[in-house]
Amino acid sequence: QVQLVESGGGLVQPGGSLRLSCAASGKFFSIYIMDWFRQAPGKGREWVASITRGGTANYVDSVKGRFAISRDNALNTVYLQMNSLKPEDTAIYYCRAASTENVHYWGQGTQVTVSS
Repeated sequence: QVQLVESGGGLVQPGGSLRLSCAASGKFFSIYIMDWFRQAPGKGREWVASITRGGTANYVDSVKGRFAISRDNALNTVYLQMNSLKPEDTAIYYCRAASTENVHYWGQGTQVTVSS
């Protein structure tokens, strides 16, 4: 089992920045990829970014150049640095971990609101 706890969400003005954190506990050694997803009001859940155990990162086109995903293996934590935020980035952001046995674990989500 892996437990995930997100933090770092909040209210920010357009153009501002936030850093989300996802702290993992449990069988973290079994995790090979971690992702951030988001779900805006009235919309489906959207994949935002991922990072492998080796550090390879990928992003959805809408956040490329603005968001950066990183991980600290010593702390079992994944981060999402979000810069130049736009109102359309408003959503609940979720952290997901996928194990080598293809089991997926989800956090409870953290709200990000971009508004003036």
